[in-house]
Order: sequence, then structure tokens, then C-alpha cells
Amino acid sequence: MTTVSHDVDPLALERQVCFALAVTNRAVLAVYRPLLEPLGLTHPQYLVMLALWDNAKAGGEPLSVKQIAALLQLDPATTSPMLKRLETLGLITRTRSAADERTTLISLTAGGAALRRKALDIPPAVVARLGVDLSELEHLHSVLTRINAAAVAAGALEA
Repeated sequence: MTTVSHDVDPLALERQVCFALAVTNRAVLAVYRPLLEPLGLTHPQYLVMLALWDNAKAGGEPLSVKQIAALLQLDPATTSPMLKRLETLGLITRTRSAADERTTLISLTAGGAALRRKALDIPPAVVARLGVDLSELEHLHSVLTRINAAAVAAGALEA
């Protein structure tokens, strides 16, 4: 069993995981912003495109809004405005499912698929700008993925 030293304030700001994650999130997104600008994408839009590129690479059928939202761990209502903007940019198409007209299917356009080639420069540029070894970033990704899974299992993202 782990005990907390009486000399350590458990409420000290600098000891809070939530604070470290919030500050790091803002800083890392600030690194992405100028890299995504030439692509005409915001970071949330980039995440949608990553999901669509992964799906296309695997030869998958068009994804529904709900599937994209689930992949990104977002509410479908949050995802829909991003998808409308990506459609306006000519990167995706939104169509009603023939099997269920309540379901909207998302497909990449030729332009959206072609944008992937330009996006290939983003991951190495992020690593270079952060100045952190790739192995450290991979370890951090692994730890954050485990923490996220534990939070989800604890009901953190339940509606």
C-alpha cells in the first residue's frame, strides 16, 4: 500500500495529473496548429481525417457519424459540425444510408484522400518540434492509452 508523506500536499497544483495533462494538451496542440494550417485543418478535423484515412487504408466501407464519434470518443452531436465543415472544404461527402435513412455515412473525396500525402509530414515534424525521443513519446502514448482505458472502464465517458 502506498502512503502519502505528511510533507507532501496532495492538493498542490504541480502534483496534479489533471493539471499536467491540461497544460501538456494545450502545448502539444499549439505545436500541431501551425503544421495543420497549410492543410486547412483544425486539430479535431485532423483527428476525423486520421480516422477516415485509417478506414480507407483498411479498405473499409464508409463510416457512420456514430462510428467516427466512437473512434474519437466524442459525442455524435459534437462530431457533426466538424463533418459539415470538412464537407464544405471538399474533403468528405455525407450521404444517407440506403439501409437506414437516420444514419449518415461519411466518405473521403479524392481531395480528402490526396490530403493524406501532405499529412504524412506532420508526425515527424511534431516529434522534431517537441525535441523528445520517439521512444519516450511511444511510452507516453502507451501510458496514456492505459489511463484512458481505465478512466473509460470507470465510467468516465458515460452520458
